[in-house]
Amino acid sequence: MTEHEDHKVEKEDQDESLIDKISEKLHFSNHSSSPAPAYSSSDSDDEKKKPTSPAPETSSFGSKVRRLFGRERPVHKVFGGGKPADVFLWRNKKISAGFLGGATAIWVLFEVVEYHLLTLLCHGLMIALAGLFLWSNASTFIHKSTPHIPEVNIPEKPVLEFASALRNEINRALAVLREIASGRDLKMFLLVIGGLWLASILGGCCDFLTLFYIIVVVLHTVPVLYEKYEDQVDAFAEKALHELKKQYAVFDAKVLSKIPRGPLKDKKKD
Repeated sequence: MTEHEDHKVEKEDQDESLIDKISEKLHFSNHSSSPAPAYSSSDSDDEKKKPTSPAPETSSFGSKVRRLFGRERPVHKVFGGGKPADVFLWRNKKISAGFLGGATAIWVLFEVVEYHLLTLLCHGLMIALAGLFLWSNASTFIHKSTPHIPEVNIPEKPVLEFASALRNEINRALAVLREIASGRDLKMFLLVIGGLWLASILGGCCDFLTLFYIIVVVLHTVPVLYEKYEDQVDAFAEKALHELKKQYAVFDAKVLSKIPRGPLKDKKKD
């Protein structure tokens, strides 16, 4: 009776081991054929919360967009980066608007009203002196204090600094003119001649004051608009330059290359 029970127990153990092996094989096959596990809702929520890395900006320097005239510095640095650059780029709107409004008032007085400089100075001084004189004498009758007239003195240091800066710029311009006249730089010579010729044409179309006012308006409008839309302008300029190069290549192939030239003789040194 004991041997029969032992044999029965051994048989049950063998059956259980066989069942375990079959279940393991089925489990492995299900894992291999099943698709990739889907993300749970918590995982998707975590991925949504992860900040996405910002795309690289193409407007910063060193980007794919080529800057106009090969510029490598911001527009503010091109204009010196000081107070003049702040005025031209409207960093302080009150000062920029005041400067442009003053230039407009001067242009209207001298060009539209046809005032002369000496006449304007004399009339301004006459009105100021007459008003102060009458106020000083009438203060005793109207029982009010006399006007406070400040003592105005021109400081020496700013005048010397301005004169020194002007002297340096004049010396630099004379050095450039001397370098051009020496015949060493043909490209610079042609650029200067072209610039002077263009200035002479503009001088024939309008007088100096109008030309000066046009320059002031351009300096107060073009730089700030270019700084605002520099990416679009640079991209358009790059396309235009590429098109000009293509047209020049066609012109060179059809016209310039067909111009007869003398034979070139290579001189060999013994």
